[in-house]
Amino acid sequence: MQEMWDTPTGPPRPPDCFRPLRSGVVTLTDGTYRFGPSIGRLLIKTGRAGLGRRAGHDLTIEAARWSGEAVVVVGDPDKSWVNVTVETGSLEVREATGGLKPLTDADRAEIKRTLADKALLHAAEHPTITFRSTRITGTPQSFEITGELSIKGRTHPVTVHGKGNGDGLLRGWATVTQSTWGIKPYTAFLGALRLADDVRVEIDVARLEPANGTR
Repeated sequence: MQEMWDTPTGPPRPPDCFRPLRSGVVTLTDGTYRFGPSIGRLLIKTGRAGLGRRAGHDLTIEAARWSGEAVVVVGDPDKSWVNVTVETGSLEVREATGGLKPLTDADRAEIKRTLADKALLHAAEHPTITFRSTRITGTPQSFEITGELSIKGRTHPVTVHGKGNGDGLLRGWATVTQSTWGIKPYTAFLGALRLADDVRVEIDVARLEPANGTR
């Protein structure tokens, strides 16, 4: 069962696994906005490394409970900011590809427990993962958000690359190197099978909802 943990190699791929989200035609204007699971998805993609990587699975893990807030100043993106908070214990396996056999419900439950354990995310002591932007550049159609990602009491910079399609749909993706935050990538079979250190975080938001009715 432990074979499910390793992650893919090669260059990052653009977001491609989100379920379809319906968005109305929305012109993004200055204001304060909120977003979360009701209008989007936040996914973590893992892959495989090591000589035994064919035995493992590539996982798509979803945060079931998370929230975000953004201040948008379209004409001056440097004045914009975004914050996101994820409940560490809400991570759930949504998809597993590859491997010698399909994951069972028991496998998925064990992965959830392993994620929450002290060796990985230590959810009991660190119940949230947070991202706070420090700089935003670009336009609503193509942008970069640099910020501070805090996991397990450690904070390091991360850059989120993003795109908007002009009708309210926003997508972003970033690479997170687990060991930077003190997370030891999972191993099995005496290290022959292991989770790749880099994981990919993807966020898909159908629209930004104005906070307190502001636009």
